[in-house]
Amino acid sequence: MLAPSLKLRPVIRQVQGDTPNALTGILDDGVNLAVWQRQLPAHIADFGRLLLSLNEPLAESLSLEMPNDDAEPNLHGLASGFSDLEGYEGFIADVSWLVSAFACLLGARRVGLRLRVLDTAMCPRFHVDHVPVRLITTYAGIGSQWLKERAMDRRQLGKPDAEPQDDSLIQQIISGEVALLKGEKWHGNEGFGLIHRSPQPAPGERRLILTLDWLS
Repeated sequence: MLAPSLKLRPVIRQVQGDTPNALTGILDDGVNLAVWQRQLPAHIADFGRLLLSLNEPLAESLSLEMPNDDAEPNLHGLASGFSDLEGYEGFIADVSWLVSAFACLLGARRVGLRLRVLDTAMCPRFHVDHVPVRLITTYAGIGSQWLKERAMDRRQLGKPDAEPQDDSLIQQIISGEVALLKGEKWHGNEGFGLIHRSPQPAPGERRLILTLDWLS
C-alpha cells in the first residue's frame, strides 16, 4: 500500500514588476502581495496633488455591478466635486481601467470602491484583512506599509509593543504603485494574509487613496 502524499504549503512570498502583468502573480499559491511598480502619468499625479492642496474632504464609496460585455464600469459622480480640476478626466479613466482589470483578473461580478482623502492613519496598527483580496493604490501622498513573513509574530497582531522597531523591516508601497493584497478569506491563504498598515502622514500632509474589494 502506498503512503498518502502530503501537499506542502508553498513558501509565502511577494512579487513585483514594472508592467500590469505583475498583478497576475496574486493568483499563485503562496503569493500574498503583487505590486505593479508603475509611475503615474504626470497629469494624473498633478491632479492628485491639486486635489489635496484644496484641503477639502473626500470619502466616497460605490458598489459596482460589472457589465457582462466590455462596457466600462459606471463611475458617474465619482469625486464630482473636483470635476473642474485639470486632470480629472484622466484620473477617472485610470480608476475605470483599474476596476475593469481587477474584475477581469478575479472574475468578479461586483466590486466595492472606496476613494478617500486621509490626514491620519486609517488603520495604524499592523493587521491582516479578512477579505479574499484587496487592491490599494495611493494617488498622492505616502503609500501603505507592509511586512515580509516572519517580520512580526502573527499571534501579536494589534499589539503596539510587538510591532517591529527596526525601520528596515517595514516595507513601503510607493505612491502611484498598484498593489493586490491577499487576505485571510482567500482559499488556501488562511493564516497568511499580508500584514500591513496605513502610514501616519506627516503633520499637514494628506493622502488620496483608492481601494477595491472583490464583493462577489
